[in-house]
Amino acid sequence: MSFNIALTGLNAVNEQLNAVSNNIANSGTTGFKSSRAEFGSIYAGTQAMGVETLGLTQSISQGGSLVTTGRSLDLAISGGGFFVTKASNGDLSYTRAGVFGTDKNNNLTNAAGQLLQGYPVDQNGTLQVGNVGNLQLKNANLPAKATDEMSFVMNLDSNEAAPPVAPFDPANANTFNSTYTTKIFDSQGKEHTLTQYFVKTGANQWQAHYYADGGAVGTPQNLTFNTSGALTAPAAPVNLTFPFAGVNAMNIDVDYTGTSQYGSDFVVTTNAATGYTAGEQTGLAIEKDGMIYATYSNGERMLQGKVVLATFANLDGLKNESGTAWSETADSGGAMIGSPGIGSLGTLTAGALESSNVDLTQQLVKLMEGQRNYQANTKVLSTDKELTQVLFNAI
Repeated sequence: MSFNIALTGLNAVNEQLNAVSNNIANSGTTGFKSSRAEFGSIYAGTQAMGVETLGLTQSISQGGSLVTTGRSLDLAISGGGFFVTKASNGDLSYTRAGVFGTDKNNNLTNAAGQLLQGYPVDQNGTLQVGNVGNLQLKNANLPAKATDEMSFVMNLDSNEAAPPVAPFDPANANTFNSTYTTKIFDSQGKEHTLTQYFVKTGANQWQAHYYADGGAVGTPQNLTFNTSGALTAPAAPVNLTFPFAGVNAMNIDVDYTGTSQYGSDFVVTTNAATGYTAGEQTGLAIEKDGMIYATYSNGERMLQGKVVLATFANLDGLKNESGTAWSETADSGGAMIGSPGIGSLGTLTAGALESSNVDLTQQLVKLMEGQRNYQANTKVLSTDKELTQVLFNAI
């Protein structure tokens, strides 16, 4: 009986050493999670029968340290969750190894050629939330965009009096109270200026005059404030339509929402106009919430998609796959997909990778423990053999 019990001990220790050796072998593997052999005693009624290996548990929830690489498509997860990848046969797998690149079709892929999954964008650059699919980058240059909106928030000084000279003349500073110039772009991306002149016409009453590249455009706009200094008119954006030679006509909506008239100096707090020159793609930027942007030489960026993460009700139920990945099983439950940073899902760090969570010192200690246990069980076998031999000799 002791012979058989010792054999179960040797088999169990061998399973433990297999787990330890696999951990040590993958101590430098990106996104690897260490495993541990779990033992349980065996009984037949009250008779001890030895030990068995109940299974391997994985330290999936234990994160590895983040190592900076500086490569824009290297991604690390700070917290819970897995990247979702799709193989050529449509099978999904889940990984913490964030080494990604692009294939010939500009799809984001991992080192095994599996496609990274996320929320793509449509032809208009609108994110398709809830529609998980392949993430494909656009490598075209960014065409010029004409200015069509301008958000302009300011404070007009209520202490000001009406200008001493009339009528308004942009060349005479005595005919207006304040002025401000904004950079705008036409349909070819050429730069122009839109200058606004503000003239106080009475109590809580002002008039805005518009000049593009020094020429008058549009019609003067009355600005009305209440006794508390809040803007009451215009209630809607002011539309300015005017031509430039050789390009499409400009059509700009100027939004004064938030503008005030208080007893303090004239100040502009928001001057945001759309439009830009043409730009060449210079790189990619991935935010901590998974948003992927292409960056351009003109300072603009364009949304390319959003990386999603997956989590499971029972992480220990996941099945290990080659390539430092896992697949879902009936024990793990179905994948729950979401955006990075939401709920239990961690945030992304671009230009970094998650190292293996293997503690080499701890594994070496376990290796020595396993060696000691193995030797002890072999000692039981040799002792049993000696006792058996003594018995045969006595007979």
